[in-house]
Amino acid sequence: MTPREKSPGSSMADSGTDTRHDALSDERKGSATLADDEAREGGVNAWLTVLGAFLALFCTFGQLNSFGTFQSWYEEHQLKHLPASTISWIGSLQLWVFFFSGGFVGRSFDEYGPRILMAPGTVILVLSIMLTSISHEYYHYILCQGILFGLGVGMIFYPSLAAVSSHFRKYRATALGIAMAGSGLGGVVYPIMFRQLFSIVGFGWAVRISGFMTLALLGIALVLVSSQPASGSKHRPWFSLQTFKDTNFVLVVIASIFISLGLFIPYFYIVDYAIAHSVPQETAFYVLSIMNAGSIPGRLAPSFVSDSLGRFNLIIPCSFLSGILALALWTSARSFAAIILFSVLFGFFSGGFNALIVSCIAQISEPKEIGTRMGMLYTIISFPSMGGGPAAGALLGRDHGSYTGLIVLSGTTIVIGSILLLCARLKIDSKPSARV
Repeated sequence: MTPREKSPGSSMADSGTDTRHDALSDERKGSATLADDEAREGGVNAWLTVLGAFLALFCTFGQLNSFGTFQSWYEEHQLKHLPASTISWIGSLQLWVFFFSGGFVGRSFDEYGPRILMAPGTVILVLSIMLTSISHEYYHYILCQGILFGLGVGMIFYPSLAAVSSHFRKYRATALGIAMAGSGLGGVVYPIMFRQLFSIVGFGWAVRISGFMTLALLGIALVLVSSQPASGSKHRPWFSLQTFKDTNFVLVVIASIFISLGLFIPYFYIVDYAIAHSVPQETAFYVLSIMNAGSIPGRLAPSFVSDSLGRFNLIIPCSFLSGILALALWTSARSFAAIILFSVLFGFFSGGFNALIVSCIAQISEPKEIGTRMGMLYTIISFPSMGGGPAAGALLGRDHGSYTGLIVLSGTTIVIGSILLLCARLKIDSKPSARV
């Protein structure tokens, strides 16, 4: 018998061997996958990354959330000759550039990791703050505080959160919620800090102090944030239409378009609303901080619970209740106590949406696509986020100072978005008891 000839018995033996080899190979693959999941579940570097992301979001999204303080200040000082809707374009551009940069920044993260993006992002962000401190014309604020600031925030925000996602699987929502709480805390500290410093040292030095603070905190974040590489993340096309064949992803994106149109309106206008309802100006500035304070437990509690009950199961009621609060409670809030109550509750539930949306995207995505998909989502919702503030300002002007149209726009769009999120959840699993 030649070496190439095999008897029937040997063929059967070889077949059995092949079967055993296949089974062993599958077992090894399964073990490797399990080991990979375990390697991505926590550890010292993972929790240091959470701390770094917390600091990064404190001085990026936290400052962005405090634009309502600048809106009211500009209306009384540098830009008092302009209508509120025109001034709000500064904050809207911040949001738009920040969100729009997500597609490029997210894909770059998948290719290169976080630090190569966060380092230049830190330079751009600090530069934008320093230039804002010496600005005095409307177009100065548009360029520095709107465009440059938004770009710097985007180059830090997305890599930080995507890096956290790369370290966790089972407790991803909890880890992301802790990191996102940094933006809520920043949203508390910055409005109070700015308001106090505006009076003590003047606008220019108040903004410069925040720039030095930002530089120090982001320097620490750069050292702490790291990521776990995902296999197959490199050498992929930067944009693929295949992503939009995923119905779950498309539904989440459409839902987020509606929600983002209305979600930021209260943050832009709650200070003006309080002043319009006889709250002293010095006190009204703190209402925005109170709203952001409510978002801190809103980012933590739903995120922690969602790791057990399901991310979609928590983000849907958080979104829906945000819209209902705007339609029911904000409309009737006339006293200072009622405005505070609305601010706390809206901050809590809107914070839940902001904290959980990244976890939901990660849940329906391959590890190698998390950064890209997260960036694509934010790029798409950049347009409604940009339009929400000016649209609300236009309604305020058309209604001669009445906030009813503005509030209806905010609440209705959020409710519609939450219903679309429910459709996505039912598409994933129609069982009410499923932990989706």
